[in-house]
Amino acid sequence: MTANTIRPALVIVDVQKGIDDPAWGRRNNPNAETVLAALLAYWRRRALPRFHVRHDSTEDDSPYRPDRPGNEFKPEVAPVEDEAVVIKTTNSAFIGTDLADRLTASGCDAVFYGGVLTNNSLEATVRMSGNLGFRSFVVADACWAVDTIDLRGRTWPAEDVHALSLANLDGEYATVIKSEDILADTAEQPHRPSPS
Repeated sequence: MTANTIRPALVIVDVQKGIDDPAWGRRNNPNAETVLAALLAYWRRRALPRFHVRHDSTEDDSPYRPDRPGNEFKPEVAPVEDEAVVIKTTNSAFIGTDLADRLTASGCDAVFYGGVLTNNSLEATVRMSGNLGFRSFVVADACWAVDTIDLRGRTWPAEDVHALSLANLDGEYATVIKSEDILADTAEQPHRPSPS
């Protein structure tokens, strides 16, 4: 574990089937679910606090609506019986939920985040996490963004959107790390393809 943490919590934000809807467009970090699964396995083996955030959208056309299949967690990160599920209806997992109270009650000394989208719900959650005083970390390869069109009509590649969002967070609201900083020298480290 990084940064001398003793009892870190893992928070996985909005990794639900609805994120695979083609309407979201092209994404980066195609292996993020594999990384998240490895992190979740690491936390489970050590019986450390784990929180799954589920977005229950109130938007009529959202794949994240509770009455749609997209509301379900992706199987790679589906919670097991003893794991906390936090239900939100806004972008931040701290608004209208008891996440802050649960984190405090868990006795965690740091919070590690992964999920989607890097520049949307993940960033909103991490900003508030930092503002609430939690020592926060974002696992860069455990989250992803999608191609985004700005107000001038320019399309920004998902990789750039992701990188800028992480740059906004790092050093101000959180520390950005990689999964290998946590999983190095353990059997849980995800396979990384060789550069081509």
